[in-house]
Amino acid sequence: MQREIDRLAEEIGLSVVVEDREQHPIWWSTRGAVDSTRSRTILDRYVDPVAAAVVQRFHLYEATAPVRVPAIPEADMWARWCMPVRFDDRAIGLLWVLDPDGVLKDAALPRLVECAGLAAEAMAAGQESAERRRRRREMLLDRLLAGRDEEAARELARLENLPLDARVQVEVPARPGGWEVSGKLSVHVVRASAREATSGTPLPLAETGEAARRAVAVRRAIAAGARPDLETWDGLGAWRLIVDAPETLTPGDLHSGAAVLAEGRDDLMTTARIVLDHGGEVAAAARELHVHRTTLYYRLDRITELTGVDLRSGPARTSLQLALWLAAYRSAGEH
Repeated sequence: MQREIDRLAEEIGLSVVVEDREQHPIWWSTRGAVDSTRSRTILDRYVDPVAAAVVQRFHLYEATAPVRVPAIPEADMWARWCMPVRFDDRAIGLLWVLDPDGVLKDAALPRLVECAGLAAEAMAAGQESAERRRRRREMLLDRLLAGRDEEAARELARLENLPLDARVQVEVPARPGGWEVSGKLSVHVVRASAREATSGTPLPLAETGEAARRAVAVRRAIAAGARPDLETWDGLGAWRLIVDAPETLTPGDLHSGAAVLAEGRDDLMTTARIVLDHGGEVAAAARELHVHRTTLYYRLDRITELTGVDLRSGPARTSLQLALWLAAYRSAGEH
């Protein structure tokens, strides 16, 4: 298609560009100077709102023949010709020819129509191919999310022109620039240096599912009360013990006091966890809980009475803290 655009530009001696429906350039050929609008569109891929409004103002998508668009000084637009790019009677783009001096003859207009038709076929074929590729990629990602799959990783690498040793990171919530997958996750191929992604250190493409598991676990741990310096798998610290704890392990197995608190008032369980997370510092815990110290001291006495643990000192605090973390993590997964 690029050869056709070059040929048309050579024949008429004017600059030609074909844009998609969002007015982003796909093919172009420049002859001589161009206006600021054309420069920004091609070099910066920026569509000025004033220039974009011209399409609606002149009903260009409804046109059935080339339309002469006059100069628009406020948009830094020279006069030009426009021919809609149509496929199956649907406008999928625009063909533009810069013509500030009005040199294009009526006899040349059929060439614009012909070129727009060829562009329509090429764009439609490209869209169909892109859609097939998207569906194939989604299927392969589903396989990878289900578990380690070397074959799916190799096939995805070939599909996306990636090296076989490509590595990935997963973000939760999804971020731009990656492949968005179920559960509002996005998978990002590490093309240069790794970043501080939710899933932590990059993993091989075949382990995309593990990267996703780690990313989801980070968000679940934070919802359960984890306070990592970096909200990544690498920053979870001791919470990774909680994340990877076997399902058969219960909070009560770590410390019986967790089960006792779980059967009582929720405020006591929350208080115990926050006090322990603050290393037994009553003032800091009271500020986070938004309660008076007197109220907190009352709760501490009640917790000691129920569990036998003094949250301000004593060797049993660590076991109780891990038990409460596990209880909070399991609860966060239920919502």
